[in-house]
Amino acid sequence: QVQLVESGGGLVQAGGSLRLSCAASGRTFSMYAMGWFRQAPGKEREFVAAIKWSGSRTGYADSVKGRFTISRDNAKNTVYLQMNSLKPEDTAVYYCAADSVPLRTAVVTTITEYDYWGQGTQVTVSS
Repeated sequence: QVQLVESGGGLVQAGGSLRLSCAASGRTFSMYAMGWFRQAPGKEREFVAAIKWSGSRTGYADSVKGRFTISRDNAKNTVYLQMNSLKPEDTAVYYCAADSVPLRTAVVTTITEYDYWGQGTQVTVSS
């Protein structure tokens, strides 16, 4: 059974930074791409960032490009999301997710391609 546990959320002022972490267990972490998604109240869950299994390729939503950075440490089975220049519209519950296909060439941004999800961590950005 795959387990994903997020941490690092909290309350921050606009312009501030947070670093989210997601610790994975239960299967060979280094073989699967990882993604971050978020869901604001009353809105659908949306793609934020993803990273290839090897770490050699990343993808971002337009709304976070240049402000957020996804990375991974396969030795620690952990994926990170560094969030800088935070805005009130970044307020949401942030979820990490694991790709359903091992060693995929592309970076996937579609929710349905991810088969394991964490419980989420709240990020609140005050204006």
